[in-house]
Amino acid sequence: MTIDSHHHFWNYSAEEYGWIGEGMDVLKRDHGPADLKPLIDEAGIDGVVSVQARTSLEENDALLGHAEANEWIRGVVGWVDLTQESVGEALGKYAGREKFVGVREVLQGMDDDAYCLRDDFNRGVSQLHDFGLVYDVLIFHRHLPNAIKFVDRHPSQVFVLDHVAKPAIDTSRPLESWTTNMKSLGEREHVFCKLSGLVTEVAEGIEWTPEFLRPYFEVALDAFGPDRLMFGSDWPVCRLKTDYLRWKRTVDGFVATLSDSERAAILGGNAIRAYGLG
Repeated sequence: MTIDSHHHFWNYSAEEYGWIGEGMDVLKRDHGPADLKPLIDEAGIDGVVSVQARTSLEENDALLGHAEANEWIRGVVGWVDLTQESVGEALGKYAGREKFVGVREVLQGMDDDAYCLRDDFNRGVSQLHDFGLVYDVLIFHRHLPNAIKFVDRHPSQVFVLDHVAKPAIDTSRPLESWTTNMKSLGEREHVFCKLSGLVTEVAEGIEWTPEFLRPYFEVALDAFGPDRLMFGSDWPVCRLKTDYLRWKRTVDGFVATLSDSERAAILGGNAIRAYGLG
C-alpha cells in the first residue's frame, strides 16, 4: 500500500493562514479532498495522512470530518497546546477519534529556538505515549541540536521528523552541519523521517532536478535507513515549486535501486507502522 504521509487541507483566509505570504499566491485558495483525490489517483497513492496547517482545535475537527467521510484519508496529525495544564483532557478527546494519530506544534515558527526544551511543553509531550499518539517534529535545520536533546527526553515516544528538517538548499552539496545532525538524530530508533518538503527549501532562482536533490535523499536514507524513512508530498505547499505527480516520480526515482521490500517500506509501510494506520 502506498501512503502519502504528509499533506494539508484548508479553507483559505488571510487572517487564519498568515504564514501564506507574498509570492505564495498559488496557495491562496481552498484546498480540499476533491482537489487532492484526482492527484493521488494519478500518482498511484492508496491513502494519505492529513497534517495541521494552523494552531486551532477547530481545524482538528475539520480534518477529522474529512477523514471520516473519505476512507482514503487514513489519519490526521492535529494540534493541541501541549503546554496547558489540562492538555490530557484535549488529548483524550481527540485520541478517542479513530483517525486521530498524532500531534504537531509549529516549532519552526517559535521565537525561542529552544521551545522544544521547555518543561511545560515536555510535560505535555510526555502524555502522548499513553494516548498512543505520535509527535511530528516541524523544525528548520538550525533546530536539529535541540531536537536531538528533545527526543532523548522521551525514549518511548514515537517521533516523525517533518521535511528532513528543512535544510538550506542552494547547491547540490548538503551542508555538513545538517548532514552530521541528521545522522545523529537518525541514531535514535524511535524517530522516523518524512521525505517531503525538499523542493520548497531550494533557493530562489535555482531550477531543481531530481539529480540536484538526490544527495539530500541519500543523507536522509543513510541517517534513517529504509525502515524509518517515509514518502510525503507536502501538497499543496509543494505547488510553490512542483506538482504532485512530479514529486512522486522524483521519489520513485530515488528509491528505484532499493529492494522491493525497502521501496514498499518507504512508500507506505513505514507510515502505516509509525502512525498505526491499520
